[in-house]
Amino acid sequence: MRSVFDKVRQELNRLQGEERKVQNLSTIAKAQVKDLFRKKRRLEQAQAVVQEVAQITQKQLQYKISELASLAIAIVFPDDPYELEVEFVQRRGKTEADIWFVRQGQRVEPLGGSGGGVVDVAAFALRVAVWSLYGQLQNVLVLDEPFKHVKGEGANERVLIMLQKICKEIGLQIIMVSDERVSREVIEQYADKIIVCTKESGKPSIIIQEG
Repeated sequence: MRSVFDKVRQELNRLQGEERKVQNLSTIAKAQVKDLFRKKRRLEQAQAVVQEVAQITQKQLQYKISELASLAIAIVFPDDPYELEVEFVQRRGKTEADIWFVRQGQRVEPLGGSGGGVVDVAAFALRVAVWSLYGQLQNVLVLDEPFKHVKGEGANERVLIMLQKICKEIGLQIIMVSDERVSREVIEQYADKIIVCTKESGKPSIIIQEG
């Protein structure tokens, strides 16, 4: 009879031990769940901050690019100029930038609805805007005929005016390869230094002039 009671007591003790283990595991699990919820809230708060900062950065970038490009276009093409508009959109889980020309409230595809000269000026301004945001450790841009689609002596002189204005305002030096689309006298008004490459008697000749 005693052996039966002993067995019952042992089984009871075992079950009580198992119950304590389950209670301990339950306590640990509840603590872990609370910790996970706290981490989840922190991550959500951090994500909200990151999204807010990203939106502010995008707005600043959007404004800087649009302002600089619109200024450049207005200087070179002052008669009813386009404004450049940048719109950040989410596609396939990534942020992409759509670029538009805007005139009188109407959006125009840059490559399809405007002349090549306007696109050249806008492309230059976009490059300078990116430099001003990320590349200021080196204040030199080297460009190879960046305005080759700009037509007319007047527009090409205004290109030089635009280059001089932007370079002075943001502290940028530009080394540019170009053919003579305006007279040498006009170039000398706006360039700090001119390097003229010619051929004489089949031999290359280089002349350096101060602007």
